[in-house]
Amino acid sequence: TSAGMVNIASLLIFFSFTSNVTGHYAILASEIVKGNLYQVAVVLSWIFLFFFGSFVSNMIVINFNQRNAYFAHAMPIALEIVCLMAVGFYGQFFYRETLAETETLLSLMLFAMGLQNGLTASISNFVVKTTHLTGATTDLGILFSMFTKKEYRENKELVGKAKLLVSICASYITGAVFAGYFYFFMGFKLF
Repeated sequence: TSAGMVNIASLLIFFSFTSNVTGHYAILASEIVKGNLYQVAVVLSWIFLFFFGSFVSNMIVINFNQRNAYFAHAMPIALEIVCLMAVGFYGQFFYRETLAETETLLSLMLFAMGLQNGLTASISNFVVKTTHLTGATTDLGILFSMFTKKEYRENKELVGKAKLLVSICASYITGAVFAGYFYFFMGFKLF
């Protein structure tokens, strides 16, 4: 839900996605071809911050899970909350729509989404990712094609995986619709 909220908010406010980096790789290639070195650096930093968020989440999990699983799982979420609240607070009271501010706020959002995706991937042994739906949509397409055969429809593990993926997609869409609707009334308070 939070990834859908963050992604739609970043799209409405900044005209950029933040819950995944696939499009940023395409933008990076485009800016390299154009020779726009400043934009290359900015987009590379965004990709790195998503990566670094995932790195930080997993680092916390692998270093603290044995000692205190609650702390290991709560700390990345707390960091994500701090990042998103900082975006909301700054956006609500100080944002002047400059390019530097926009790039910085997007950076915080990308780091936060990296934290979330890294945490869910870490605790699910790389199975669940909640900030983007490309893999989930692909897996659902494959699973639904498999479900055309009775033997696969009766496989509880495959049915369970399909239910999980549908719930991730539904949660993402719910968060995005909720946030998209309420953004128009709340602005940055949404964060």
